[in-house]
Amino acid sequence: MLATLPVEHHHLSSHTPCAQFRGNLILAPEPVMTPLQEIIAQRKLSALFQPIIDLKSGEFLGFEGLIRGPADSTLHSPANLFCAAGQQNLSLEVEMLSRQIVLEAFSRQKLPGNLFLNISPEALAHPSFKNGQTLEFMRSLNIDPARVVMEITENQPTFDFVAMRSALLHYRAMGFKIAIDDLGEGFSSLRLWSELRPEYIKIDMHFVQGVDYDPIKLQFLKSIQQIAESCGTRVIAEGIETEGELRVVKDIGIALGQGYFIARPSPTPPLLASIETGSIINSSNIAIFPSTDLGRRSQITAQKLLSYVEPVQPETPNDQVFERFASNPALHIIPVVKGGVPVGIINRYQFIDRFAKPFQRELMGKKPCEGLVQNEPLLVEKSMPIEELSHFLAEADSRYFADGFIITENQRYIGVASGQDLLRELTKMQLEAARYANPLTLLPGNVPINEHIERLLQANTPFVACYCDLDHFKPFNDSYSYRKGDEMIQLTGRLLGWACDQKQDFIGHIGGDDFILLMQSRDWKTRCEQALRSFEQAASLLFKAAHLAEGGYASEGRDGQVTFHPLTSLSIGAIQVWPGQFASHHEVSAAMSDAKKMAKKISGNSLFVEQRDLYAGAPS
Repeated sequence: MLATLPVEHHHLSSHTPCAQFRGNLILAPEPVMTPLQEIIAQRKLSALFQPIIDLKSGEFLGFEGLIRGPADSTLHSPANLFCAAGQQNLSLEVEMLSRQIVLEAFSRQKLPGNLFLNISPEALAHPSFKNGQTLEFMRSLNIDPARVVMEITENQPTFDFVAMRSALLHYRAMGFKIAIDDLGEGFSSLRLWSELRPEYIKIDMHFVQGVDYDPIKLQFLKSIQQIAESCGTRVIAEGIETEGELRVVKDIGIALGQGYFIARPSPTPPLLASIETGSIINSSNIAIFPSTDLGRRSQITAQKLLSYVEPVQPETPNDQVFERFASNPALHIIPVVKGGVPVGIINRYQFIDRFAKPFQRELMGKKPCEGLVQNEPLLVEKSMPIEELSHFLAEADSRYFADGFIITENQRYIGVASGQDLLRELTKMQLEAARYANPLTLLPGNVPINEHIERLLQANTPFVACYCDLDHFKPFNDSYSYRKGDEMIQLTGRLLGWACDQKQDFIGHIGGDDFILLMQSRDWKTRCEQALRSFEQAASLLFKAAHLAEGGYASEGRDGQVTFHPLTSLSIGAIQVWPGQFASHHEVSAAMSDAKKMAKKISGNSLFVEQRDLYAGAPS
């Protein structure tokens, strides 16, 4: 067994003011213990356990052992406890005692599964741990090392990485499993993961909390999960505190979870998951992943436009510049640079036009090119966002757009770019953005819609796919103006969004006046009917009173014929999708389109639900 280390006693001299005399014998007063020394001497620590749940089976894999100081002490919290231990050079003693307390409580309660035991890198390499005392202590408690996961915690840089890795391999050979704690926060955890291949990786709670609203955190967790799958590591998501976080973490495919929503730390932890947690884990419904916020400006910068063109010096003869243009028809500008600092630009067409005049080459060929340099070149730092650059160019002299500009790094030349390069990149960005989110409504676009359908199909989750389309929208757009048309599209998006259950239903905008709903809520039909009623009431505010009274309006077409158009209405075509019916989002989209066509045949605001038994997977 590991013995509690004795408190160091300090001898006092006869000159000590508080020394006591008894005859000729000088008695030193009893040394006063600090609160921390008293905690160690009297073993006044208690163990708590927090379950770690398997997100597929719903069973507890095991428990993390946690430690607390005396309840009536400022050292109750582990943060204060270990901070005081560090200040008093008692970190090792506190950690060794904590380990004993946790192991004793785990054994006494006969808790099932694995015990995750927190160990610092410093304690890991200490001789008192490495010489087998902890293993002997565990045997006295009948705890098999194969049930113990050594959870490496980092709160300071691990300088002796080689020694720590060697120690971990030593303990693994003894039967222990290994977990690396707080991935994303520690100093060497990624390197440890790469070289040691631990059985478990615990993701720091910062990346878990709010993951159902934060697309960046979602992407981080997805990336970690993909790496874990490739190297055989099981991921534990720490700090799960809400139903939404649990749903997203489970749907990403992360193996294990831990947090207050599952169970709080307790001296006597539950052995089974709560009904609420179990229902989420056993549910076939999938989470609604957060989408990227289009309100944030693109992070693409001017560096993306950069092309390197070998510059010339101001004293370079004009003949050499002419030869470069003559030998390379694609070369439009040549930068002039002196000592790394841009001086100007020589434009191909202006330069050749000048040289084409009679006797100009004979007169100017041997002269330095600085005489033909355009004044005040436009300098753009490589870090300037591309959208900011477009506004900057729009307000600048138009020749900069045609002639091009110089890209710099700390005001030194690194390349050139043209207005055509900028237009090409802006167009590409707009097309790419439209695939992921509609710029008018900021709702998810084609790519995330198709991805969500694929997730539903792969999860064998029953759902309802709805294609929503506005009837007689083009005449409204033509008669009332495009601005009013945009208002109606935005209104439709908001109303459909309000009708959805944010936890279960997905709304996307594929463009124009077409929207998609992918609904897992059981009352989906009631929600669709509510959306139709809301649209009828809200859309009426966009029409003139006379047109409302007449139920429509007349307009003259391109052929000169006057046509009466009914008021714009909303049609929803719905199909119920059962597991095994469709192989891909393409098939679902085709079936939705057919249902939408049927809905549009019904006058007014309408919902058509496909009832035909066309799909083999549908329940009879």
